[in-house]
Amino acid sequence: MNNQRLTEGFLFTDQYQLTMAQLYFRMGLHEVPAQFEHFFRRYPDYGSHEAGYCINAGLEPFVDWIQQTRVTDDDIDQLRHQRNVAGEQVFADDFLSWLKNSADFSALTIHAVPEGRVVHPYLPLTVVEGPMAIAQLLETSLLNHLNYPTLVATKAARISDSARGCAVLEFGLRRAQGFGGNAGTRAALIGGADFTSNVGMSHSLGLQPKGTHAHSMVQLFMAMGMTELDAFRAYADVYPDDCLLLVDTINTLEIGIPNALTIFNELVAKGHKPVGIRIDSGDLAYLSIQAAKMLNEAGFPDTSIVLSDGLDELLIWQITTQISLEAHRYGIDASKLIQRLVYGVGTNLVTSKGEPALGGVFKLVAVQRENETEWRSAMKISESAAKMPNPGKKRVLRLYDQRDKATADLLCLHEEDFDPSTPNTLRHPLVHTRQRQLSAGEATRVEELLVPILDHGKVVHEMPDLETIRAQRSTDMERLDPGILRLVNPHIYHVSLTQELWDLKQKLIKEARSGKPS
Repeated sequence: MNNQRLTEGFLFTDQYQLTMAQLYFRMGLHEVPAQFEHFFRRYPDYGSHEAGYCINAGLEPFVDWIQQTRVTDDDIDQLRHQRNVAGEQVFADDFLSWLKNSADFSALTIHAVPEGRVVHPYLPLTVVEGPMAIAQLLETSLLNHLNYPTLVATKAARISDSARGCAVLEFGLRRAQGFGGNAGTRAALIGGADFTSNVGMSHSLGLQPKGTHAHSMVQLFMAMGMTELDAFRAYADVYPDDCLLLVDTINTLEIGIPNALTIFNELVAKGHKPVGIRIDSGDLAYLSIQAAKMLNEAGFPDTSIVLSDGLDELLIWQITTQISLEAHRYGIDASKLIQRLVYGVGTNLVTSKGEPALGGVFKLVAVQRENETEWRSAMKISESAAKMPNPGKKRVLRLYDQRDKATADLLCLHEEDFDPSTPNTLRHPLVHTRQRQLSAGEATRVEELLVPILDHGKVVHEMPDLETIRAQRSTDMERLDPGILRLVNPHIYHVSLTQELWDLKQKLIKEARSGKPS
């Protein structure tokens, strides 16, 4: 038996998805046309700071999983051997036969917001339409494939934005959760990391992997009776054109950088150009200033200074702020120094430290009854308004103002004809008393965010390459107001419902609470 196929294939799901599917099958509801939406309810909150936007990611690997996944004989055998408390089969043979012969994903149609787009709470990011049981069975894998990458891509975008255009290197694979590290690496590159140390993902995405040596290399040479200088020289001999030296194993300013400068001069004498140094401990802002001073005086004003050691967006912001305030005291041009910095970010990025999960959910929003052509909206009632999804088949529109800045995202019913040239009332998705009046012509451009991805199982969207995705992310972020990009206490971006959708939602809530089915 192929355990990897068992754990990563069709049975990569939760038990209740299968038990619900069998119930639908037993009740004759398994082929009822249904529509589900995937969305999240709030931005990541890291404790001391919070996001004002997210970056959508994970779609292509998810679509690949759908295309490759089929129900196998091993899957069916495992399910057949499940027993309930009475010792009977949990899954009956007729259901298992249907599962084996009919339960693939070729009947599903999917619309989604493409990867790299800026997204916000309550927007349908992924819309799945198809037979009820099959669509339900997709839920767990969909959320697993899409929530975590969106979380990491968002963290990477914040880190990249904080780095002020400096290169960001992702090297969190050693601290990632198993093979989820590959999804984290890809998401980080979508979100703004320029390169990664992850060799396999680098080659898969057409990038050159990046990295330097570890402290252990210097330790080995010292334990063998040699010196840090000997270790640096050996590294430079093997990698003369990629020589980036880790200088904080013993003493950064008194030993590490002087040894690096010795090696750099030897490289120049041989016709090579050194890449730079890396500092992995200490006061990184102060050490960067002193390192720049030493490198400049030695004739290496353009070599990179790579900083690491538990970095995140706030620490990078603090480093650049401190450099801006102090560099001039040592005769250093702060702006030039900041531009030569490279940030190596590992653990805090790949684990999204402070907010380890994105609360993305998958909710039923519409069904089509037998012998009916129109869809009926589905509504969930909760004690918490935040947990009441927006019902019905919908479109997702992004409104731009005269500056070509995104001013609001609007959810409207699928059949609505939204006209920005007339006044419109935009309703808050949760709060009855909050609404915004959009004057005629205030929105100068309207963009549909959902695009067709699968049509009855067939891929109909050409998946863009990494550079195209990153360019889209950059464009979307440039179209956000600066207040939304703030690291701390960001401005609130407007996500709204049309009056027609709001009215439908209130009608369904009232009907559900009255106990009278529609």
